[in-house]
Amino acid sequence: MKIYIRLLPVTKKENEDLEKQVNNLTKHTYRFLNIISCLMILMCYTAHGQTLDISKRKDYTIADISVKGETVYGAETIITYSGLIKGEKVTIPGGTKISDGIKKLWDSNLFSNIDVFISKIEGNQIYLEIQLDDLPELKEVKITGVKKGKISGIVDENKLTPGIKVTENLITTTKYYLENKYKKEGYLNAKALISTSKVIDSVEKTRVDMRIRIDKGQKVKIKKIAFYGNKKMSSKRLRKAMKNTKQKNLIRVHKRSKYIEADYEEDLVNVVNKLKEKGFRDARIVSDSLVVNDDKTVDLKITIEEGEKYTYGTINFLGNTIYSDEQLNQVLKIKKGDTYNGVELEKRIADNSDPDAFDLTNLYQNNGYLFSTITPVEVSADGNVIDMEIRVTEGKPAYFKNISVKGNNKTNDHVVYRELRTRPGQLYSKSNVVRTVRELGQLGFFDAQEIAPDFKNVNPNDGTLDMEFSVVEKGSSQIELQGGYGGGGFIGTLGLSFNNFAIKDLFNKKAYTPVPMGDGQSLSLRLQASQFFQTYSFSFSEPWLGGEKPVQFSTSISQTKQFLYNRATRSADKDRSFNITGINFGIAKKLTVPDDYFVLSQNLGYQYYDLNNYNTGLFTFGDGSANNLAYTIGLSRNNTYNDPIYPEGGSNFSLSAKVTFPYSAVNGVDYTALKNERDEKAERIRELSNTTDDDEIAERNAANERISEIDQERFKWLEFYKIKFSGDWYTRIKGKLILRPRFEFGFLGAYNNDRGVIPFERFFLGGDGMTTYRLDGREAIALRGYANQSLSSQDGGSIYNKFSLELRHPITLKGQTKIFALAFLEGGASYNDFKDFNPFNIQRSAGLGIRLFMPAFGLLGIDFGHGFDPIPGSTVKNGWETHFILGQQF
Repeated sequence: MKIYIRLLPVTKKENEDLEKQVNNLTKHTYRFLNIISCLMILMCYTAHGQTLDISKRKDYTIADISVKGETVYGAETIITYSGLIKGEKVTIPGGTKISDGIKKLWDSNLFSNIDVFISKIEGNQIYLEIQLDDLPELKEVKITGVKKGKISGIVDENKLTPGIKVTENLITTTKYYLENKYKKEGYLNAKALISTSKVIDSVEKTRVDMRIRIDKGQKVKIKKIAFYGNKKMSSKRLRKAMKNTKQKNLIRVHKRSKYIEADYEEDLVNVVNKLKEKGFRDARIVSDSLVVNDDKTVDLKITIEEGEKYTYGTINFLGNTIYSDEQLNQVLKIKKGDTYNGVELEKRIADNSDPDAFDLTNLYQNNGYLFSTITPVEVSADGNVIDMEIRVTEGKPAYFKNISVKGNNKTNDHVVYRELRTRPGQLYSKSNVVRTVRELGQLGFFDAQEIAPDFKNVNPNDGTLDMEFSVVEKGSSQIELQGGYGGGGFIGTLGLSFNNFAIKDLFNKKAYTPVPMGDGQSLSLRLQASQFFQTYSFSFSEPWLGGEKPVQFSTSISQTKQFLYNRATRSADKDRSFNITGINFGIAKKLTVPDDYFVLSQNLGYQYYDLNNYNTGLFTFGDGSANNLAYTIGLSRNNTYNDPIYPEGGSNFSLSAKVTFPYSAVNGVDYTALKNERDEKAERIRELSNTTDDDEIAERNAANERISEIDQERFKWLEFYKIKFSGDWYTRIKGKLILRPRFEFGFLGAYNNDRGVIPFERFFLGGDGMTTYRLDGREAIALRGYANQSLSSQDGGSIYNKFSLELRHPITLKGQTKIFALAFLEGGASYNDFKDFNPFNIQRSAGLGIRLFMPAFGLLGIDFGHGFDPIPGSTVKNGWETHFILGQQF
């Protein structure tokens, strides 16, 4: 059994300093021993029968210096490196010039086996001989024992590049680095074996190949975590405070009992913080030890000192003139008699983990007092009651002097500057600086991870500062390429989106690089087609209409043609079509009430539906038309930050209502009579469904024609209202691990029940939400783990609800390409009538996925979802489905 004991915890910095000391000791000790050996040779040298009398110091003149050994460097070069000069006087013994020369040769990091000999003495003339070999250069390094993807990182971290000199120190430090690296990851028994072999080739230089074999072994599990010295807080509660370091427990699945040094160090701090949160102000770790058991597990033994429990006494504010004691107490939220909580006190003064925190520091900094400092001071701790003074130095109010942006090479300055919440001459506000970073990230033109505010020329005496926002542009144009099955066949989509377009340069040839860019406008062209339908669309939006206020104007035009499926030929019948022509105009404006995250949007759209011999179950009339003139109003609030591809906080809510004019209230048509007549005709058709009588067949055909006429009247001008709501929340769990709950609801209703719910604008639930087409205003709602549209009836649902819970973790967010993995739970259902609506009777699924964002193609990904419930009409659970995500987000 091995025991490792520390009387005091060693910090990461102390550990790194210790590494440097060990490395330097190895390096300098090796050189020192070589120098001493050379001096001993000089002192004991006998040349040509002449004995050097070491009892007497004497000055000699260097008559000549020769060089021997395996080296590609010329003698003059080596002598120059040594600093020894022909004709120079040296003192032997006791002189330093020769030993200094040896040291300089070592410091060059070019040679090994360095020796200096006296080859001859003639009177006061001395002849020196330098013997050395070149340090071998690295030709190739081969690393085994780790995944191929990790090898380049090891080479870069240890600078094992071809041509580097291979010294004993390089081998020692590389070995130490690798073993220490994996020990920190929980591989306590990790070993790194390094060997070199001389390269035999025609190259004159001495070169070696290096072989590194890494044996990580198994991660060591923690058998037991034991606390000693705790009398007032149980070991169970202290172990619970250790968020990442857990002892073995068969019933725990979300946290494994692996020992990882970095996590353990962090958890030691968490233990102390837990004690401080409960009033034990003086709590500390006295010692901790790691015991290696015979079964290759480890025990952690932690000795703590709790100290006494404290409460708050009197809290006085000193130096505050801007805010009263009462106002500051409302933020501090600590009362006399409360249990002392040092961790919470720090957060109430300044919460560095949350830039939007409601703390004392932000109270001042959000209102101009950049130079303010707030310091809590304990003035008395008698009787375990802590009296405190909160000492406030307010300083001068700070004003922005100059505001600048750098890095926007393509995006025009006015597009960036209009998003800034900071202005020259404006009172400093930390919240405005943070908000500016978020707003620039939301534009989508810059890498949100690289946006940084830089404080410049900060002058506390004048109360001024300059602010420079640094941005890194990324590609904002996208090519949309999609493929999938839906609507009876393969569907292909080609789209071009220019999200930083400049329409003013449309006729400027010099601006085409490859298209006019820089004004923040959006322009998209889209073609979607299969053998059964074709869709063409064009859209344009200007986010700052008029250039003065954030009022977004948008417009779109679309044309869709759907062909009827011919069962005989199993192909599209080009002579029977359903055509839709649409145009939309929209205005969206940022509000200031309740806050400036709210956006009010309005849209006026018109669609013309034209049926040419197009008879389906969806429509009872095959020839005719329908008109859809609808007004949509929406209210949304989006304060997610900072990266729109990978939000790390905030929420996004949207509520919209799409309505048409209530034609049935003013057009004088008796829809009740029409409904009764339609029901009678439909009943008569059912009665005559199996008839062979010619007169009855003629009656049935006439009834069908009359129903078509009635439906043509019902749907000549569509009449409906459509309510939708959705909400996302983004919560940081730890680091960049993000939890994202989402809720969606949609309802399609009718003003006049005798007219009924229209067969357009319906919801189709299930699948990836991507591969279907947007014919007749339908909406595809994704629900992974099920086939596309499989959770709605053939004609779509008039109601749906959906719940999802997604856990996201990034693989890389640096640069323009961003990758993150996710796990999800989802549930939802579609209904044809409100009387069937039950938000708890849903189809459920779970799965895993990955997302890849590339500026040129948008968001790409793949999901593997498992449907736990049968689809409507089936009795067997759906099982696994694979979904490809191209150009859209869930």
